[in-house]
This record gives sequence, structure tokens and C-alpha cells, in this order.
Amino acid sequence: MENADVFLGLHDFLDRMRQPSASDFVKSIKSFIVSFSNNVADPERDSASIQEFFSNMEAAFRAHPLWAGCSEDELESAGEGLEKYVMTKLFSRVFASVPDDVKLDEQLYEKMALFQQFIRPENLDITPAFQNETSWLLAQKELQKINMYKAPRDKLVCILNCCKVIGNLLLNASVTSNENPPGADEFLPVLIYVTLKANPPQLHSNLLYIQRFRHQSRLVGEAAYYFTNMLSAESFISNIDAKAISMDETEFERNMEFARALLSGLSVDTQDPSSPYPNYGHHPRSEPTTKHRNKALNDNKDPMLQTVSSAAKSKIKKVTSEDELLITEVPSLSDLENKGASMLLKEDKANEVFTEYPYLFSSVGDLTVGDVEDLLNNYKQLVFKYACLSKGLGVSPTSHPPPTPKNKAQDHVETTIEPSDDEPIGANDKLEESNDTTEDSSDKVSLLGEKKIESDLPQDDAVAPKGDTNTETSS
Repeated sequence: MENADVFLGLHDFLDRMRQPSASDFVKSIKSFIVSFSNNVADPERDSASIQEFFSNMEAAFRAHPLWAGCSEDELESAGEGLEKYVMTKLFSRVFASVPDDVKLDEQLYEKMALFQQFIRPENLDITPAFQNETSWLLAQKELQKINMYKAPRDKLVCILNCCKVIGNLLLNASVTSNENPPGADEFLPVLIYVTLKANPPQLHSNLLYIQRFRHQSRLVGEAAYYFTNMLSAESFISNIDAKAISMDETEFERNMEFARALLSGLSVDTQDPSSPYPNYGHHPRSEPTTKHRNKALNDNKDPMLQTVSSAAKSKIKKVTSEDELLITEVPSLSDLENKGASMLLKEDKANEVFTEYPYLFSSVGDLTVGDVEDLLNNYKQLVFKYACLSKGLGVSPTSHPPPTPKNKAQDHVETTIEPSDDEPIGANDKLEESNDTTEDSSDKVSLLGEKKIESDLPQDDAVAPKGDTNTETSS
């Protein structure tokens, strides 16, 4: 199903639900949401309940006059619309709903944060012909979008786009280097590496969420293949040891100690010839960040994620003077902006840097009504990224006014950060336009649709919880 079809399918579903003859459907959907929300979380039972509800409702759609004479694609759209509506409403209830999932998320995130400090493509047996870390950033970018969405399909699309970028890059590399076409043995190691570098928070819970709540009839074919590869990547990362990445045990432990030191905010002696981090000795962390990360590492019972070992602490204590620590302050946003501006002014082709921003050199007369949504989305995404960068640097984004009730950070996350909207689509990244015309292509209006879902079904006070008759239409 193409992007436009998905968007129109959701709206078609909601339009049909507003018809008088759909009142029984509306009551069934809202009754299910209310009764489900009142139950204690049980992932296996929740998954079975939701899957059964989807199947029963889609069977009822087929037999109802509202869909009389509709094609299979239209019925498929109805099913997608139902899944998107229900799962958006139930997201906070079912996502990472049990402590074990939350704990595994934290452990996996901390492990990837450690491993990404020293694992290189060659450690995963990725041959030089297929190494392209710069282009892999595109794949990382797609995977990092997974937490921007609530619907299982939209989260799955982020994984599929990541995998397709990798597949295209490997194919192009094989043609350029006259290598055999890449297979699973070439693809999976790159996916593992890209996942490590992307390190999306709550990856474990995202994969479980897709597995449990994406309608099983649609988790097939290409979608199932790539999703299975992502599950394999997660499993591999969770169990990485020295042998898994063809590294000497002593070297692995030394690398882990230095990685723990870096993430704990401790300075590493850059003059140590055995250090794999020749440039990391002068990046101290701010105190709040240090305390937070130390606590995260200490709280984790995995021995790989404990705080710096006594050997590492002893090594670090040998450095006694400020000069030897080579301490420098973390640059502020304005410092980084000024540095970047100076670098741009010195470049011969500075304008080429801005070619990915199509509206930058436009005048008011060049714009159409159709450009407004893109401009607004791009602006909100820019603000979101800038705010994240500010937070990461520990400084305040003072150049932006405080958010208004209509412009909260949460709204940015849920409604404006859409697949591939902020960068041009390159030859290897035309996932939505040319390489993917199936139901799994990126849905550019997906997040906007999620926001509209909150109030698009007709009001049905009869099934709303006591004392809050507007819960299901305004929450």
C-alpha cells in the first residue's frame, strides 16, 4: 500500500465510522478500548486479546453494507485504520507495560552505549568493500525515528527503511567493487553495526510491541524477513562477548573499562599507549550527567555494565595534574554555531550545503498553500533537534521562546518528526518514491494521522468511564 493510500485509507476508515450505520462499530471499538484499559497489564494476554479483536472486526467489516463492493485494498485500508486508531489510543497502556521489559531496555541501551565506543566494522567481519560508515548514517537516522510513532505499522516502517537503505548500499558497493551480490551473511553484520551506532532507546520494547500488536496477517513476506533480521541483531548485541567480535579477551576487557570510564564521565589519560581512545582524554562530563550515568551503570546487575573496575580506577588516579588531564570545557551551542559559520564561509561551495533545504532561498511568492505543512513540519523538527542538542550539551536553547500550550515538546515528538522529511532523498535512499510501493513504505502523514485520531471517532458517552465522558475523544 502506497503512502497516499495509507493516508486516505485512515481517513476513509474514520469517515465510515461517522456514518449512522457504523454506530455499532463505534460502540464496539470504544467499549473494547475502555474495558482493555481497565485490565492489569499482561503482555501475552493483551496481545491475544488485541489480535482477536482485530480479526473479528475486520471480518465484520467485510460483511457490513458500509464496505459492500469494496476491493481488497479498501478492506485492507480499513484494517490498517482500525489498528492505527486502537493502538494509538492504547499505546501508553501496552508499550513497555511490565518492569522486565523496562529493565531489558535499559540494559540493552547501556550495552550498546559501551560497545559503540570501540566496536568497528572489521570486528563484525564486514569486509572493506562493504564498509561505508558515512552512508550508513542514513540507515541509523531511519532506525532512530522508531520512538516517534505509536502505531505498530509505523514503527515497523522505520525498521524496514533502515534495512532497505543498508540493502541498497550493499548492492551498490558490490557493483562498484565487482563483488558477488550481498546476501544475509553480508547484510546482518551491517545491520548489527548500524543498530549499535544508532542505539535507539527502548529498542527491546519497540520490537516486542511490533511483535505483539502488529496484526499477524500483515507481518509476513518482506516485512517479516527484515523484522526477523532486527530480532537477530538485538539478540546478537545482547550477548556480545570477546569471541563474538573476534577480539582477544584481554583487549575486550580493556576496551570495556575505557568505555565505562568515558560513559561515567571520567577522564582517560590520552598518553597511555594502550588506550584505544587517543582523543577522548579531554571531554569531562558535567556533574549531573556523571551522577545519572554512574547510577544507571551501578543499578545494572549485568557485570559488563558495572562501574569502572578497580584496575581502571587505579590507572586513572595516576593522573594528578590538571595539565595532564587536558581538561577543556564543553563548547556551548553558540560556540558550535560560530565555528560552523566560519567553516562555511571558508568553503568554496558553501551553497551546496544548503541544497537539502528547498525553502531556504524561496521568497513568499514562490510558496503555495501545499508548502505550508512541509514548512511547519520542517520547522518543528528543527526545533526538536535543536532542543535535543541543547539538552545534550547541558545548555539552554535561549534563542527559542518557551513552548506555548499548542507547541509542547511532546507534540513535536508525536506529530512532526516524519520519515525522511528533513533531508533530500539520495540515490540510495529513495525508499518511499521508488524502492517501496508496498504497504510497508514510509507514511509521511503518519504522525499527523495519530494526532487526528485522538478526536476523529464519533462521541459515545455510553462507554466512557464514570466522571469523564470525554476521555475517549479528547485524550
